[in-house]
Amino acid sequence: MDYYPSRRGIACGNREGVSGLTEKNNTRKTKLENGLTILTEQMPHVRSVAVGVWVRSGSRVEEAETNGMSHFIEHTVFKGTNKRTVRQIAADMDSVGGQIDAFTSKEMVCFNTRVMDEHLPQAFDILADMVLDPIFPEDELQRETNVILEEIRMDEDNPEYLAQEIFSLSFWPGHPLGRPILGTTETVPGFTRERVQEFYGNWYRPDHMFVTAAGRLEHDSFVELVTKFFAGLKPHSNGFRQDAPQHDPALTTRVKEELTQAQLCLGVPCIPITDERRYSMSLLSNILGGGMSSRLFQRVREQEGLAYSIYADWSSYRDAGCLGVYAGTAPETLPKLLGLVNEEIARMKREPVPAEELQRTKESLKGGLLLSLESTASRMGSLARQEMYFGRLFEVDEIIARIEAVTSGEIQQLANEFFLPEKTAATALGNLKDFSLARDSLSF
Repeated sequence: MDYYPSRRGIACGNREGVSGLTEKNNTRKTKLENGLTILTEQMPHVRSVAVGVWVRSGSRVEEAETNGMSHFIEHTVFKGTNKRTVRQIAADMDSVGGQIDAFTSKEMVCFNTRVMDEHLPQAFDILADMVLDPIFPEDELQRETNVILEEIRMDEDNPEYLAQEIFSLSFWPGHPLGRPILGTTETVPGFTRERVQEFYGNWYRPDHMFVTAAGRLEHDSFVELVTKFFAGLKPHSNGFRQDAPQHDPALTTRVKEELTQAQLCLGVPCIPITDERRYSMSLLSNILGGGMSSRLFQRVREQEGLAYSIYADWSSYRDAGCLGVYAGTAPETLPKLLGLVNEEIARMKREPVPAEELQRTKESLKGGLLLSLESTASRMGSLARQEMYFGRLFEVDEIIARIEAVTSGEIQQLANEFFLPEKTAATALGNLKDFSLARDSLSF
């Protein structure tokens, strides 16, 4: 039940890795009368199938008092149905040699399974049963509340996680995108069975859901299988509307004396995932801090030895984005590290990216794209993100062409447009002593 998205999305993901790809003539889409969308990609050379049931909710649809509810429901649908106990769910999946999992992100929830193609009907029966008929037993809800509270405490003991959560809360104040996916120790204990059922009833409806599958399967047969379980589900318009978040360029310092390392997050508002400049933004993020050959990694870690972990990260959503940098270092070297980050950002703004460096980064992105073609789970997730953010399917050749078309000038233009000190938010966490963040310390 991993809620962490991976870094550096490119075509149509929410930091979900290089995605948005299909192979010509292997994808099909069907929409049932009740509004449920079904997408498949046939991969006849494999022997497995990956299936996902997706809900267009996630933590950004929650009110302040229900923060964490999407993640809570993701956990508790595993706790029994009218047909299966929690133990039977596990036993039935093991009996077909399959894997079942779930995750919650800011803008979606996914329940997924991966199984040998001959066991697809049995595995989908289990998955659909969990998603469509959870009973949310009181005793299991209480136990899972305790489990999630421990999960929250565990993550709050992780300095990197804590610094990023403090940053998000101050970057998008008062907006659900700024709140933690897990919820808080104040909100989660208030999730009664009645509140869970109400939230579930508003979102687990066919017009807010879609099903994707990739692997060794036949589209029409899969549609029949999905229809068997989902055709009776009634649509429900919950009237949900939400404005894009407004960012706050806050500078936040949080002292935590027991930490031996200082954590730094800084970021600027930038484009959403649907913006046509997403390929340029992905390349900018990767050149600045996307891997071992990136500028920040080479300068701060390899040359100066100031950090073990440092990276740039483009967080992209349907109507907002944040381009940020994270690093951890000793408290006494934090000013020097911040100065080096300033220098590398300023260089992105001042100088066009050299042709060799740009091409190397393009090859890295294309390699990730093509390697993901070998994964049924990656293709299954890609179908979902394409549907959610674009309503269309992307072919590999199209994405490669868009990557190759990006110029150094376009990357430099983005850097100058978005890396503005007056719009930059930053958070420092640790045993900071005399260190404080000031606007004039952002000198790019």
